[in-house]
Amino acid sequence: MDTWSYFHTCLVSIWLHRFYIYSAVAFGIILWIVIQLIIKLRRFAKALAEAVTSLNLPVETSSRNICVFLVATYTDGQPPESAAWFCKWLEEAANDFRVGKSFLQGLRYAVFGLGNSAYVDHYNTVGRRMDRWLWMLSASRIMTRAEGDCNVAQSKHGSIEADFEAWKAKFLTQLQALCKGEKKPCSGKCKKGKCKSLGKGREELRSHELVMEPEELFETSSEEEAGGTDSVIDVEDLGNIMGHMKKAKREQELQEGAAGAGRKEEAVRREMITPALREALTKQVDAAGPRGLHRCMEATPSLACANKCVFCWRHHTNPVGTEWRWKMDQPEVILQEAIEKHQNMIREFKGVSGVKAARLEEALAVKHCALSLVGEPIMYPHINRFVRLLHQHGISTFLVTNAQFPEEIRRLEPVTQLYVSVDASTKESLRRIDRPLFKDFWQRFLDSLKALAEKQQRTVYRLTLVKSWNVDELKAYADLISIGKPDFIEVKGVTYCGESSASSLTMANVPWHGEVVSFVQELARLLPEYGIACEHEHSNCLLMAHSKFHVDGEWRTWIDYGRFQELVREHEQSGGSRTFTAAEYTARTPPWALFGARERGFDPLDVRFQRKNKARDVSGC
Repeated sequence: MDTWSYFHTCLVSIWLHRFYIYSAVAFGIILWIVIQLIIKLRRFAKALAEAVTSLNLPVETSSRNICVFLVATYTDGQPPESAAWFCKWLEEAANDFRVGKSFLQGLRYAVFGLGNSAYVDHYNTVGRRMDRWLWMLSASRIMTRAEGDCNVAQSKHGSIEADFEAWKAKFLTQLQALCKGEKKPCSGKCKKGKCKSLGKGREELRSHELVMEPEELFETSSEEEAGGTDSVIDVEDLGNIMGHMKKAKREQELQEGAAGAGRKEEAVRREMITPALREALTKQVDAAGPRGLHRCMEATPSLACANKCVFCWRHHTNPVGTEWRWKMDQPEVILQEAIEKHQNMIREFKGVSGVKAARLEEALAVKHCALSLVGEPIMYPHINRFVRLLHQHGISTFLVTNAQFPEEIRRLEPVTQLYVSVDASTKESLRRIDRPLFKDFWQRFLDSLKALAEKQQRTVYRLTLVKSWNVDELKAYADLISIGKPDFIEVKGVTYCGESSASSLTMANVPWHGEVVSFVQELARLLPEYGIACEHEHSNCLLMAHSKFHVDGEWRTWIDYGRFQELVREHEQSGGSRTFTAAEYTARTPPWALFGARERGFDPLDVRFQRKNKARDVSGC
């Protein structure tokens, strides 16, 4: 009895202090992310130091030292913790009238920033600011600032590592040139990424030059424009000075506008898949295997996404963006190639032990398409044409969206089942888990749920439970459900997809199936209009359904696919005037799929194949 009392006391203490425990875990995860980025920065710094050492350059005097700054931009444009004090000191020195503007005169420097261009408002802001502050204190650039991009779709060289290697090669060439006296340090007033100090004899450097962002046109004081002299300027001259500055700024904006238009046109023509990205995604899909075996094809018309979720199984190798800006294949091409690739993957299972020949042959004829393999399918500009094309081929459609494109949801034509990923229930937890690109992500999220409520066909909230991240927000989840009024709520434990520098998740964040069941039962108590309908233990997943699908004492959560095809054909032939609802194509849920059934979601007609010499897994999920 004493032992049980002690054990009970410990459990109660843990429960009472769960928020402190959660905070400690969250802090640990954040610390882990910081350490990972610091490791990458140190690896870059070490590689650069080794490369410089290997050149055997003559030792410079202290007055001619060169400082290289490798700095990353963190959340909301802030520097990493290790650089926070230095950045604050540098900013104060650059803006403090008591500090002379020639404070760092004689210092030569180069800046390489690390960031992600998907976060447009804060992309490499720390590196840019540091470059500006150093220049304001009269330090001299030896080369234009360069920026490494974690966004593989926009990275000039396919990855941030490749960006660094390209910059390093140019830096080493520049360093050798400076030592030989072939080139003077940059004056610090370069514009448009071109250095005015380039000599005619060094034109070959241009062929290796990185494509960099234009330098900001700094609005400096009259003292700075006069080269740091103490000359006095008449009040009458201030108008002329400001006029020149405004004219120069207008000219820069016009030039940037033209350049931006050119870059935008180039981006439209750009391929969504780079060779490096194709290789990375191919490895991931091969590792995952054909996740929709039998007659379900998993595909997507868009690899791009507006989120960078912590549990993304692509480990953030797919492109990200808030709008479509890539080359675009036509729906017919996408469907033809998707079916061919799907059939090729199915054929690879021919002769594999446990695979039934009849089912293998049947699987070659695609009957269902899950538009959820990667990215945000609803971003594809011709998504409605693509959906119609699938229906014309007798293929049902299951589309998943991340709730960041409300207008696209409203314009979407009927699909068999429309999912919205509800990965968190509060603004802050959604920011931490989905890491969205849109600044107004929360309003877009809520508007997407409202748009879902307007749909007449089957709608689903998809909740992915991540232990220590989003499992303690039941009341907030219930509030969100009242907004979107989904037909179904699918609750699933997160799947651990291996270690990655892009995510801090571990197996400790994967809930047990019993924990998922407990979460759903507690959520059901808050939602009197919903009941727990189905369970699939192997997928660590449960399904809640609206009471309107509980007809004559039995659940009707399954789909009559033949009836759906009839309804969607009538809808298209009528030009959209013939509407239909989810209740018109339901089917009876088989007993083995119901929650609480002995089979726990396993079809008794399917027998799991156990490999020889392999221990039977009885652990469950």
